Amino acid sequence: MSKVNSESITPYILVLYYSRNGHVEKLAEQIAQGVEAAGMEARLRTVPAVSTVCEATQEDIPDSGHLYCSEEDLANCSGLLMGSPTRFGNMAAPLKYFLDGTAGLWMNGNLINKPAGVFTATSSMHGGQETTLISMMIPLLHQGMLISGIPYSEPSLHSTKSGGTPYGASHVESDQLSTDEKNLCQAQGKRIALLATQLIKF
Repeated sequence: MSKVNSESITPYILVLYYSRNGHVEKLAEQIAQGVEAAGMEARLRTVPAVSTVCEATQEDIPDSGHLYCSEEDLANCSGLLMGSPTRFGNMAAPLKYFLDGTAGLWMNGNLINKPAGVFTATSSMHGGQETTLISMMIPLLHQGMLISGIPYSEPSLHSTKSGGTPYGASHVESDQLSTDEKNLCQAQGKRIALLATQLIKF
């Protein structure tokens, strides 16, 4: 396997997300805890909203919250966890817009053989969680990433009454994440970090 990361860069997992109302952001922060529990840095990044006015632009730094993701953040990561709310069973436009601009990484093979996982939130139990998760997997497969879900060895996958799928962590929108949802987020973060560690050694 070719080494894409520069040896001077400390390994990190990029936790990349778009969140309109804060639900996916809560998932991202729990996932980051799982990454760091496995001994790897979690780098939380978001993307700007897409304006309906084509000429409008966003500031380079958001007013609050996590920084916007750069192409370098994505190119140099050791693994990726990517999240979006559902939009009619698909990922949200701002995240798709960001991914559509990563053809250079595809051409250079920057993401090949790096582990990746996805996560989402919906307003209802059957609001398109699994199709949204799959929609995020497709461009990552084109980038040559190694997609990993959550195995059924995780007890919360059996006991959850809200979010949580073998395709990736999820949340049925409410004021707080459930205990099972938190457990699955942290398990997914830990799993991607451990896979990245093993691949780096390989």
